Amino acid sequence: MDPHLQRLQQQITAVLNLPPELLQERPPGKWSTAEILEHLYLTYTGTIKGFERVLAAGKPLATTPTLKQRVGALVVVGFGYLPAGREAPRQARPRGLPAEKVFSEICRAIAEMDEIMTRCDAKFGSDNRVLDHPFLGPFTTTQWRKFHLVHGLHHVKQIRVLHEVTARKNNH
Repeated sequence: MDPHLQRLQQQITAVLNLPPELLQERPPGKWSTAEILEHLYLTYTGTIKGFERVLAAGKPLATTPTLKQRVGALVVVGFGYLPAGREAPRQARPRGLPAEKVFSEICRAIAEMDEIMTRCDAKFGSDNRVLDHPFLGPFTTTQWRKFHLVHGLHHVKQIRVLHEVTARKNNH
């Protein structure tokens, strides 16, 4: 497995071991841990579907990046920084999938995502843009892997902060 996605999978696995009673805790106006994990799961399954479309088409489906997309990709993929406050695309927002399904399938989805990206690497090369990110524009498979690591770590950090706040609240 690609090192970026392997690290992502390790971080997600660690979060899955948090106490189950904390999974539904949510600060006002924010997502719970279960919803954050569902969001991540939806981004992985959405990426898999996108790469399936690329393979079915037999060619990359990437467009030409705009200047704004190039800058955004540089910040997120190049510098590894995901700015807070961006609203998730509709298709990646939690919709109430059973938490058990998400928890049991999320690491498998990361592995499946790596596998389909590896197939695209073999067919189109890892340096060719193959598929557009909804906000950041066209990515290579290498950029997609790094994006998912940066995005996943961003949310894992949110989960850890949420659990620290919840633990402090419950101890007082």
